[in-house]
Amino acid sequence: METTDQASFNSRKRAIIVTRFTSHDETATLPVEDLNCDINDDTLIWIEITGDGSDLLADVSRQLGVSQSLVDRVCNLHGCPWIDSDGDEYAICALAADHLGDLEFEGIPLYLLAGRNYVITIHPKPLAFLENLRAREGRRSQVATLTADSFVASLLSWHLDTYFAAASDFERSVERLEESVLRDPASESVKGLRRLRKGASRLRRMLSAHRVVFTSMARPDFRPDAADKSERHFRALYEQYERAMDVIENARELVIGSFELFSNQVALQTNGTMRVLTFITVVIGFQTVVAGILGMNFDAPFFKTQGAGFWLAVGVMGVMAVLAGVLGRWRRWI
Repeated sequence: METTDQASFNSRKRAIIVTRFTSHDETATLPVEDLNCDINDDTLIWIEITGDGSDLLADVSRQLGVSQSLVDRVCNLHGCPWIDSDGDEYAICALAADHLGDLEFEGIPLYLLAGRNYVITIHPKPLAFLENLRAREGRRSQVATLTADSFVASLLSWHLDTYFAAASDFERSVERLEESVLRDPASESVKGLRRLRKGASRLRRMLSAHRVVFTSMARPDFRPDAADKSERHFRALYEQYERAMDVIENARELVIGSFELFSNQVALQTNGTMRVLTFITVVIGFQTVVAGILGMNFDAPFFKTQGAGFWLAVGVMGVMAVLAGVLGRWRRWI
C-alpha cells in the first residue's frame, strides 16, 4: 500500500511534464529531480504543470532560481490577463478561448514564466494546442534553436489561434441562424440572436483584456537586452493580436447584420400580412356597397322578389369575392 507521502509524490509527478529540447534535434522528457542540472545555451527546458500546481511551481522555481515575486504572483492565480517582469525573467497570464458549445465561451488561464533557456507553463485545465504542440515536437524538434522569448511568442501565438478557432465556430453559428431566419423568423431566432450577442461580447471582453500583455511585449523597454530576433517575434505577435481583435470585432458586426436580416424578414412578414388584410378589407367593402344598395327603402321591383332576390344577392357577393381572390392571386396581391 502506498503511504500518504508516496501517493502525494506520484500525483505530483503525473501533474508535471519536463521536456528538454537540444540543438541536436533531440527531445527528452525528464524527471523533476534532473532540473538542477546545468542549462546551457544549446538547451531549452519546457516545464508544463497542469492543475493547481502551486506546490510544484514552488519546487521547480527553487531549482531554477526563479524570482520569488513572480512566483508569488502566479500562485495568486488571478484570472485577468497581466504581465510582470523582474530582471531577465518575466511572467504572463493569458486566457485561452474554449468553446463549450451553444456559443458558450470560457477563458482558461495560461500562466507563463520565462527566464534564461527555460519556460514554465501552468494551466488548471488541459489545453488542446499545448497537447498538439507536444505531440508535434515529440519526435524530432528544432525548438532548441529558439530562445525562451521566441518560444513564449510561439506559445502565445498558438494561444491566439484559439480565438481564431472560436471566431470560426461563431461564424458557422451565424450562418445557421441566418438560414433559419430566412426560412421562418420565429421566436427561436430571437433566442439565437441573444446567444450570438452574448457570445460575441464574451469573446471581445476576453481578448481585449490582453491588450496590456501584447502592447507591453511589443515595447522596446520590455526586453532591452534581448536579441533583435526576440523583438521581431514580439512585434509579430502584437500584429497577430490586432488581427485577432479585427476578427472578433467582425463577429460583433455579423451579429448586427443578423439582427438586421431578422428585422427585415419580420417586416416583410408584417407587410405581407397587412397586404392580405387590406385586400380582404377592399373585398368586404365592395360587398358592403352591394348590401347597402339592397338595403335602401325604394319601391323597386327587385325588392319584391323576396327569397329569390335574397339568394341572388348573396350569390352575386360570393362570386365577387371569388373573382377578387383569383385576381389577387394572379396579381400576387395575396
